[in-house]
This record gives sequence, C-alpha cells and structure tokens, in this order.
Amino acid sequence: MQAEIRAENNKPETKKKFDVIIIGAGPSGYTAAIYTSRAKRDTLVISGMLPGGQLMLTTEVENYPGFSEGILGPELMTTMRKQTERMGATIIDDEAVNVDFRRKPFKVLTYSEEYEADAVIIATGASPRKLGAKGEQEFSAKGVSYCATCDGPFFKNQEIVVAGGGDSAMEEAIFLTKFAKNVHVIHRKDKLRASKIMQDRAFENNKIKFHWNSVIDEIKGSEKVNQIMIRDVTTNNQETMDVGGLFVAIGHEPNTKLFKGQIELDDQGYIVLKNHTHTNIDGIFAAGDVHDHRYRQAITAAGFGCMAAIDVDKYLSESRRK
Repeated sequence: MQAEIRAENNKPETKKKFDVIIIGAGPSGYTAAIYTSRAKRDTLVISGMLPGGQLMLTTEVENYPGFSEGILGPELMTTMRKQTERMGATIIDDEAVNVDFRRKPFKVLTYSEEYEADAVIIATGASPRKLGAKGEQEFSAKGVSYCATCDGPFFKNQEIVVAGGGDSAMEEAIFLTKFAKNVHVIHRKDKLRASKIMQDRAFENNKIKFHWNSVIDEIKGSEKVNQIMIRDVTTNNQETMDVGGLFVAIGHEPNTKLFKGQIELDDQGYIVLKNHTHTNIDGIFAAGDVHDHRYRQAITAAGFGCMAAIDVDKYLSESRRK
C-alpha cells in the first residue's frame, strides 16, 4: 500500500500553464500550433472529440496543395499532427468542457485537467447538419458527402442527389453539374428558400431536376451508395432512385456552444471577428470554420490558423512589453 502511495506521489506533475492554448485540432488548429511553436511560444493543443476534425471522416483529398496524387483525409491530419509535435507543441486528446475568458490568465477546463494561458485560439470548426436518414452515417464518405467542392469530381457522369433548398444547396447543385450526368434536388417543401438569383440559375440549368415535397428516408448500397428512398410528404408515396452520390446541403452548426456568453457570436452562432483574427476579448482569437461560413475548406482553415498564430505572437510580445 505504501509503495502504491509513493508511486502515485512520484508521478510527473501535468504542466498546466502555457503561453497559448489552441482548442481544436483540425487544419486550423494544427497550423496555428506549428506557427506558435516555431515562434517559441509554449503551446498546448486540446484536440477535442475528433482529433483531426472533419477530414478524419473523408476519404481522398485532391485539392490540398503538395500532394500530386491526392491524400486520404486521415493521413493528411496524421501528418499535420506529427509536424505539430515535431515543432514542440503539446497535444492532449481531451475535450474542453468549460472556459473562463473573463480574466487573465484564461482558463480552459477539460474532462481531466484545468489549463491556463495568456492567449487562446479557438479552432473548433463547424459540423454539417445531418439529414437523420437511415444509412446516412453508414455511407458517410462512401457516397454521402457534405462538401461538393471537396468531392464533386469523384462523381463524373453519375446521377447525383442534393438535399436542401437554400442558397448553399443551389450553389452545390450548380457546381455539381460540371461533373454529374444529372443533379436531383430533393426538397421537403414546394418552393425553395434560396435567393431569387440562385433559384433562377438553378431553374435555368437543364441538368438540375427538382423533386418537391420530398424527403430522403433511407440511403442504400453495398460498399458505397447506389440507391436512395424518397418519400412524398403530402401523399406518403415512396420512390427508389438509383444514384451515385448524395450531397447533404442543409447548413452547418459552428461548434461554439462552449463559448456562448463569453465571446461575441453572430445570429448563426459563428464567432464574430473584430480585427483580422481577434475576437471581442483581448487575447482570444479564432481560426477556421468556427468563424468562416463562406469557404469551409481545409486550405482556408489552415490559412486562418497561420494568421491567428501570427496575431497571437504579436499580441504576446506587445502584452509583455507593457
């Protein structure tokens, strides 16, 4: 018993104070950590529930520079993580469950520890809204996609479905006509929510077919999607459609619930930036899809991570001179 107590007492104490804490470990979080670590800032990355972010759920990535033959999403994020660690950042696979940005040093509480830092970069990203259809999770990255720009070229000359009726859905449908044989828009109402200009562009495109008052009940396939079950919400009649892919375009949810009441968010829940990557709280920064609801690409997220890290380094230098 005494030996067990001595062993417990001899455990190395977890380091709890850092120059900068980065919450999130997608392209923006890892890139930010690479830059802050190279700037000799003691950096902690709290990876969250899905280390690597949404790219861990994708297959081949063809549009990230530097990989002439493309690269698998998980492989890209594993490479970024190794580079981040090589630069000297500390990465913990834990989830932030509470923050205190009201006073300095800022505090971030995880399931296992409380950490402090003089600056924080929020890089928690955004999650695509799901349809909730049977088979959706099973076929994610196997024909079900949430990003036409990312995955559209994989579906050349196929029948493709887009679920949604807003501007994002119309943008995705129009973009996908570059590759698809036809694009079928499934919308639960009898008219679109998209702006008139986007509606006009979609209606004028003879590759886009509309299925009104309809929802997707089930997604079927073997190794990848090859059928969807559509149900008319007015008659309850069902129809089976042979398809090569399904793009879900019903919006994204920024992962910002943790920060409500602490920093300024817009009406959709995205972080509001005040000056480049600064938030309304001096010393708190944001990078990537957590504030960017326009581009939502790995490369733009990484770019924002770089910018936030440079801003943090400048902020810490100026703060310490004062």
